[in-house]
Amino acid sequence: MSLHVRQETLHLALRDPFRIARADEASSGSATTVVIELRDDRLPGLVGVGEGFPDHYYGETAETIAAVLPMLLHAVGEPEPSVAGLIAAEEAMAAVINGHGAAKCALDIALHDLIGKVTGAPVHVLRGLSSDIPPTDFTIGLDEPTVVAERAARAAAFPTLKIKMGGPSDLATLEAVREVFSGPIRVDANTGWQPDDAVALLPDLERLGVELIEQPFPARRLDQLRWLQERSSLPIVADESCVFIEDLDGLVGVVDGVNVKLAKCGGIGPAKRMLERAHELGFKTFLGCMEETQVGIAGSAAVASLADWVDLDGCLLLAGDPFEGLELGPDHRWRLSSAPGLGLSRRPA
Repeated sequence: MSLHVRQETLHLALRDPFRIARADEASSGSATTVVIELRDDRLPGLVGVGEGFPDHYYGETAETIAAVLPMLLHAVGEPEPSVAGLIAAEEAMAAVINGHGAAKCALDIALHDLIGKVTGAPVHVLRGLSSDIPPTDFTIGLDEPTVVAERAARAAAFPTLKIKMGGPSDLATLEAVREVFSGPIRVDANTGWQPDDAVALLPDLERLGVELIEQPFPARRLDQLRWLQERSSLPIVADESCVFIEDLDGLVGVVDGVNVKLAKCGGIGPAKRMLERAHELGFKTFLGCMEETQVGIAGSAAVASLADWVDLDGCLLLAGDPFEGLELGPDHRWRLSSAPGLGLSRRPA
């Protein structure tokens, strides 16, 4: 086999504590992500870099990624350095094992980076996508209302803020944020609300200029999501309920929008298909991320032209990013590189 992978697990400090309603390791002030380097014996001197963020909620860890990657490499074989080769690799990974979106994401992004370098094309050009993408919002985790408002004031240059909900002071938090920020607000409860509390909040969410409500209820409670969407003038967006492309059909008539993340669905190729299918089904599309480095965010940005809303701030939440090359413009849109592949490099140690 000509493909070889080196895996590196990174434990990265966050700029601010980042807590969500369903607790995870990011609550401690750090994030764990996995970066890989992909080499092909047929392409000496070229390296493709990829990233997969292992979220315990979806049953993935750095160890599961390490266990699954050899199986994925064997399935991929020796892909043709072309879009057809990328599509064949995606299909081979899907056929060999279900789930494991983060592991597939790492390899998929690395293949895109490597084949982009072989062909001389930036990833978005390689996949026939536009560099005209929406601006990203900026996300603020759960905390005391005064703390959230202070962080919102620091991020007030962003056109939109995303505020994590699901704590005991949700309304007070939003009131405090509105005191320091005049733009649209997106709220994300990460499965942390109860139906009665959510419907009672709707008038205040509308009054305070909330743009959308993300995943208010547990992933499998599609009945509750449908019930709230029927009562809400704001779009309800499925995140934890919408992991793979196969989930989309079951959400028709349940919610108005879906959140697609590369680390959930398996990378650039699967995200492209999922966003396109979501539009065919009439959904508004939200492109999200984890607390990733520029590798994961650059991979996501390559498909961002297919999204209505963009939440690609993961690398901005880190105290330090080991990669460079992705630039955020003054309009808070990621500027896609004109260099082959992802256009990234490792920062000097």
